[in-house]
Amino acid sequence: MPLDPDRIDFMPSPPTSPDDIPIDIGHLGRMTLGDASLERQVLAMFSAQTDSLIGALTALPADAAALAHKLKGSARAIGAFRLADAAHRLEAAIQNGAAPAKPLGDLADAVAQARSAVEAMLRRS
Repeated sequence: MPLDPDRIDFMPSPPTSPDDIPIDIGHLGRMTLGDASLERQVLAMFSAQTDSLIGALTALPADAAALAHKLKGSARAIGAFRLADAAHRLEAAIQNGAAPAKPLGDLADAVAQARSAVEAMLRRS
């Protein structure tokens, strides 16, 4: 017997990440399959890659949109959704020919918050 969608009480989904945290620990745990060693490796790689990408992005090279896109993907992979959103805004601004100064500043702030959280997580482990 098929289900009648009008009679099903759907439960709203929780947000993917609370707004007040730079890294969604639950997401990171799922992506690393609960392996603490893998989590540390992924966080260390993310930290190094973020340094490289934000350093390059501050000069706004010709491939800045691609670099912002790469940073967005890396941030989403570890659960740094606020950082991913900031990278997306910079990517969109560049692609649309908008002034990149504000999105780049917002991205730098999000990177600093995420990097601080990553460093704290690495010190605890």
